[in-house]
Amino acid sequence: MLKVGFDNDKYLEMQSAKILERVSLFDNKLYLEFGGKLFDDYHASRVLPGFEPDSKLKMLSQLKDQAEILIAINAGDIEKNKYRADLGITYDAEVLRLIDIFRAKDFYVGSVVLTQYASQASAEAFIKRLEMLGIKVYKHYNIEGYPSEVDKIVSEEGYGKNEYIVTTRPLIVVTAPGPGSGKMATCLSQLYHEHKRGVKAGYAKYETFPVWNLPLNHPVNIAYEAATADLNDINMLDPFHLEAYGVTAVNYNRDVEIFPVLREMLERIMENSPYKSPTDMGVNMAGNCIIDDELVREASKQEIIRRYYAALLQVRKGMLGKDVVSKIEILMRKMNISIADRVVVKPALELEAATGGPSCALELPDGTIVTGKTGKLMGASAAVLLNSLKVLGGISADVELISSTVIEPIQQLKVNHMGSVNPRLHTDEILLSLSVTAVTNPTAKLAMQQLSKLKGSQLHSTVILSHVDTKVFKKLGVDVTCEPKKQSN
Repeated sequence: MLKVGFDNDKYLEMQSAKILERVSLFDNKLYLEFGGKLFDDYHASRVLPGFEPDSKLKMLSQLKDQAEILIAINAGDIEKNKYRADLGITYDAEVLRLIDIFRAKDFYVGSVVLTQYASQASAEAFIKRLEMLGIKVYKHYNIEGYPSEVDKIVSEEGYGKNEYIVTTRPLIVVTAPGPGSGKMATCLSQLYHEHKRGVKAGYAKYETFPVWNLPLNHPVNIAYEAATADLNDINMLDPFHLEAYGVTAVNYNRDVEIFPVLREMLERIMENSPYKSPTDMGVNMAGNCIIDDELVREASKQEIIRRYYAALLQVRKGMLGKDVVSKIEILMRKMNISIADRVVVKPALELEAATGGPSCALELPDGTIVTGKTGKLMGASAAVLLNSLKVLGGISADVELISSTVIEPIQQLKVNHMGSVNPRLHTDEILLSLSVTAVTNPTAKLAMQQLSKLKGSQLHSTVILSHVDTKVFKKLGVDVTCEPKKQSN
C-alpha cells in the first residue's frame, strides 16, 4: 500500500476556497495564471505522496460554473515547431489536446490567444485551423521594450494594441502548453483593457512550487530547482515579503526580479497595487496540507536523483548542456545524497556485470527488490516486469507464465514481417502475450491481476529504455531511471 504524506482532500478544499476569496477582492473578475501542469502533474505527486496528478483539475471542477479557460500560445513557438519533450508533441498540437481534455471534463474553453504574433505563416495556418473548429482566436503583439519600459507597455501603444479578449465568467484560468507562452503578459494586457472598460479586474498566480511556507532548503523546494535546472530557476527568500510583513517566504528568482516592474504596471493599471510582494500574488495552500514531513522529504530527495538521471539522458541525446547536470549535482551535495541512495541502481549494475548484458532492477512499494536480465525471448525490462508480477502474486520464480511457443511466433512476425532487428519482446508485447495466455492459464490470470500493485514502484535500467518500455512503465505508475548509454552503438 502506498504511503501518504499529503492530504489531497484538504488541499482541494483549501485551494478552491482561497481562489474564491481572491475573486471576491477584484470586482468579481480574476485572471488566474496557472503555472506548471494543470493536469498530469506527476512531479507534484512524486514529491508530495498523496497529491493526485489531476488535483488541480479536480479543484477547478469545484469552480466549474464560474471558470473559463483561456489558452495562451507563443506564435514564435508555433513557427519554431517547439514541442513538449514529455509528450513528444508540438505546442500547437498540445493546445488542441488541452481543449479536448477540458471539453471532455465539461469545462468552458472561451478562446485561444496567440502571443508575440507577427503574422508568422504557421501561426496564420493554426488560426485558421482553430477557427474551423469553432474556437475564438485573439492576437497579442510583441511590445518593444518589454518588460522594462513601463510607460510604453501600459499605454495604447503597448497593451492597447492587443486585441481585447471577450470573457464571460468571473474566474479566467490562463494556461498554456508550456513555459514562455506569455501567460502573465496576457493577464496584464487583459487587466489594462478591463480597467479601461470600468471593470476592476484582478490578477493572481497559481503555482505549486516552490512552496512559499516551507524552508528555503526543504527537499520539496530543492526538488523544484532540480526540475527546472534547465530554466535557471533558483529558489530564494522573498525580500519584499520579509520587508512588508516580517515573515520569511520562499519564491524564485524570476518572480522576485520582475516584481518591481510588475508592481509599477499594476499601479499604472489599477492606481494601487494590491500586492506588496511576489508571494502575495500566489494562491498556494500546498504547504498547509503536508501530513508526514519525513516521508515528503525522502520522496523529494528521490526525485532529485531521478532528475539527475533524466538530465544525464538528455545530455546523451544532445538535448541539454552538461551545465544542467552540474547544477543538479550541486543540489545533491546540498541534500547530502548520491545515486547510491536510489536502491535499484546497485542491483541493476551488479546483474549487468554478472551477465554481461543489459539488466533492470525494480523496487516494489513494500521495498522488495526484483531483477530482470536480457534473454533470448525478452529484454531486461520485460523480464523484470514478469518477475515482479510473480513476486506480487506469490508465484514461484520457476513457473513459466508465457510459453516459448507463444513468444516465438511473435518474434518471427517482428523480424520477418515488421522489419525489426530486435526479436526480443518489449513490455507491451509481453503484457499482450500474458493477457492472451491468461484466458486459459489461471496462473497467468493471477499475474495479470497484480498489475495495479506496481504503482509507486521504482525501476533502474543499465541502458536507455525504448520509448515503448518507458511509456508502459509510466502508465503502470512506475518511476524509471536509466544509465545514459545505449544497448548498442
